[in-house]
Formats: sequence, C-alpha cells, structure tokens
Amino acid sequence: MLSRLAVLCLALVSLSHAADRPNFVFILCDDLGYGDVKANNENGKIATPHMDRLATNGMRFTDAHSSSAVCSPTRYGLMTGRYNWRSRLQSGVLGGLSPRLIEQGRMTVASMLHDQGYKTDCVGKWHLGMDWVKLPGKQVTELNIETPDQFHNVDFTKPTTNSPNSVGFDYYYGISGSLDMVPYCFIENDHVTAQPTEIMKLVANSGGKGGTFTREGPGAPGFKGEDVLPTLTKKAVEVIHKHAAAKEPFFLYLPLNSPHAPILPSAEWQGKSGINLYADFVMETDDAIGQVMKALQDNGLSENTVVIFTSDNGCSPTADFKTLAEHGHNPSYIFRGMKADIFDGGHRVPFIVQWPAVIKPGTKCDQTLCLLDFMATAEDILGQKLPDSAAEDSVSFLPYLKSATEKPLREAIVHHSINGSFSIRQGNWKLELCRDSGGWSDPKPVNPKAKAKAVLEAAAALPAVQLYDLSTDIGEQKNVQAEHPEIVTRLTKLLQKYVAEGRSTPGAPQKNTVEPNLWKYAKKSDALLGD
Repeated sequence: MLSRLAVLCLALVSLSHAADRPNFVFILCDDLGYGDVKANNENGKIATPHMDRLATNGMRFTDAHSSSAVCSPTRYGLMTGRYNWRSRLQSGVLGGLSPRLIEQGRMTVASMLHDQGYKTDCVGKWHLGMDWVKLPGKQVTELNIETPDQFHNVDFTKPTTNSPNSVGFDYYYGISGSLDMVPYCFIENDHVTAQPTEIMKLVANSGGKGGTFTREGPGAPGFKGEDVLPTLTKKAVEVIHKHAAAKEPFFLYLPLNSPHAPILPSAEWQGKSGINLYADFVMETDDAIGQVMKALQDNGLSENTVVIFTSDNGCSPTADFKTLAEHGHNPSYIFRGMKADIFDGGHRVPFIVQWPAVIKPGTKCDQTLCLLDFMATAEDILGQKLPDSAAEDSVSFLPYLKSATEKPLREAIVHHSINGSFSIRQGNWKLELCRDSGGWSDPKPVNPKAKAKAVLEAAAALPAVQLYDLSTDIGEQKNVQAEHPEIVTRLTKLLQKYVAEGRSTPGAPQKNTVEPNLWKYAKKSDALLGD
C-alpha cells in the first residue's frame, strides 16, 4: 500500500502533467484561398494582419493540403484522421438536413481528446450531418444536398441525435451546413435555438453581383446571414474565457462560415477592402481570428496553446475572380484551379501553427502535410499512441513543429475532387486519375450522355491520366504521363495499396466503409464517346 507521502507525490506529478498539457484551438476557414493570406502571397491585395501575425509568431507551412477539394469530405478527414473516400460519401457534399456521416464507434479527434481529460467544444459550421427527426413518411437525401421538396420534411421541434455531441464534443453551437443551406437558424447541442417557422432566403451577393439568393426554406425569425460570423466569434471567445476561469485543458474546434457564400460581411466591414465584398469578408474573418487570439492572450493562455489556422479547400468562384484579378489579387496564388478541383488550387490550403512553448517564431516549413494529420499530432503531443482502428491515414507533424528542417514524414498524400476523381502525390510527382479538372475549372468534366459529339471528341483527345512534376511545373501545365509511364505505374500501385489495406500508415489492415472506384473518371476515349 502506498504511503500518504507517495500518494501526495503522485498527485502532484499528475497535476504538473495536466498543467503542461497544451490547449488546442483549431480554426478552419471556409473556402479561403492559399493566396488570400498576405503572409503566403507577396502580391496579395487583401489585408490579413491577424493571420500574418500568427505566421510571425509561429510556423507557416507552404505545402499543406486538405484531403478533398470541398467541404464535408475535408471535415470528415479532419475529424477522423481518415481519408474521406473511405466513408460513404464518394462525391459532392452533404446538406443541412443530412444524417450523420461519421460512422458509429469511430474515434474522432474530439473523442480522443475528451478521453484524455480535455473539455471539447465545437463552435461553427458542422456540415458532417446530424439525425433530424423526420416527419411521418418523409425522407431527406442521405449523401447529397436535400432537394427543395424535402426542406419541410423535418420536425424542428424535436432534438437531433448523432449531433456533434455524439462524436466527442461536450458542447456545440453553430449551423448544420453551409450558410446557403437550410435551416437558417442556430443549433445548440441537440436543438435549434429558435424554431425556423419562417420561409426565407439570404442574399448570396456572389462577390457583389445583385439578384442572387440562397436556397429558399425554413429559417428562424430575425435570423440574418451577416450576423453568423460575429455570433460564432463571440461564442468562441466566451468558450475560451469559461475554460480559462475553470483552469481546465480544452480543445476548441472553430469551423467558421466565412468567406464561403453567401458573401455577407457585416455592415462595418463592407467596402473596407476597396476591392469587393469577398475581400471585405476575408478581412472580417481575419478580425474574428484576432478576437480569438486576444481572448487567449487576455487569459494568459497563449504560451501553451496550440493554435492551428487553415482552410477546408481552395477559393470558390463566388469570390468573383475577375474583379479580384483586376485588382491584382489571385486567391490561388501560383497554383492551378480552384475549389472542387483536383489541381492544387482545389486543395492546397493556408496552414499556420502557433505554439510559443515549442515553435520558434517566424519559421517556415516546406514539407508536405494533410489536415488529416492533426489527430495523430495531437495524440503525439500528449505522448499517447492511437489504436490501429483509428486515424488510419494520419501522420504526426510534431517533428516539424520542433524543427522545420525535418525530413519528409509522409510517404504520399491522396486528394479527391468534388466529382470523386483521385490524385496521389509523392515528392514532386503528382498523378491525377482523370483527364480533366474533376471540378469547376477548365477542362471541366464531361457527361457523355449530355454533351454534343464535338465536346466529347475534345475531351476524349485528352490523355486519360495526368502526371505533373511539381519541381519544374508547380502550375500543373505540362502533362508528362507519356514520358514517364514507370512513375504512373508506381504511383498507381501505391494508391491501390492504400485502398486495399484500408490505411496509408503502418499498422494492421483495416476495412474501408466502401471500396472506391479509382478509375471511374480515367476512361478511354472510346468509352467516353460511347463507341
């Protein structure tokens, strides 16, 4: 039996370890381009002083990526440390009424940190589904945005199940999907804060163009889109103050609604950029980040809080690229493509980490990482080991935070476009298993049944796959697949291995939720033309 002195010593050691454990604040912007952050883009025209200050005080990553080029899949990967295409969602995004996507029993970064004694909060745009109570005989689309005839198929007076609280969060406050999706109301834990009894639509703005609106559907009386970002910011600051007062370690996941459409900066921010409403909205987003950082500073938490700032994918064309370009600004910086694409503009994202207790200020890391890697990194920071059944594609980047000159930690990284096209990147080689963008930029994917023969012939003339050497062609302009068939073969086999083994990290093989069709969009010319 331990003596009283030994028990006291153990208790003191435990308290010391608890005090040393860092807090985690993960800020996920929505559709913010790599080049929208001034620290990333010397030619950027949007003022982002708070984002830039994070880079000055921490480490800026130049080769960070989301696993998908669109919202819901990226969030699945971030929460689970698992590639999004291992889930049931193989293309597109969820809607605001979609059921929960994360599998029952799957460990998330929130549940992992909760089990380690952290208080866990999610404030913001969830977009990973929650189970609303459906009206008798009514349904909603499971793996896509619900159709207008389904907007009123839910009983909003009943609490949801399988909400963020069911995957490890102690507290949730936010919106269920993107702000252009119903319902237009806030949700707290498992219930709406006000019944969506009105029918409304929000001005979409589309970078300043009038006459465009979001989907028309149920909304809470008085709900205004321009109030969402300030409300989420205020709630996040309250959460920080609460945990600081309680002197408890916490994880705050802050997935903002901005600068995703509808582009609705608050009145005080409209016109501040001198460019367009999108640039104004980016500036307001930057200010929100500044308020969160001030809350940490005011509570003496800055030194030992790991703050990660990033985006879920590239910038959307709703930003009004033409007007931005006229002012000399490119949200994608030097990279090809945009949100939804398989090209780097679709998934290369800003990524900055501040942790003064560990990270040398003003450092830069050019090594590759993925948003999936947060889960393994958090576990590594706590000195724990993940089970084989969790975070199968997550790699700890803690060594980078300690030394930006570390050798590559990832064997390769896999990306997914909005239509389900695949790419795999290893070193400077990037193989794309499609003949087009896989998304919204040119050359756009072709539907063989819906296009004229001339369009089909033009698409069929493109090689079935694309291979780029990013060391000499960072803009992905020259397809060299014909010159390097051995690299195409090697990368294809590696991707097939990742699929077959259900993981891309060392460990026991795991079963995929579904078996993805890697070659769905890498068709031969005759198949495309229907011959």
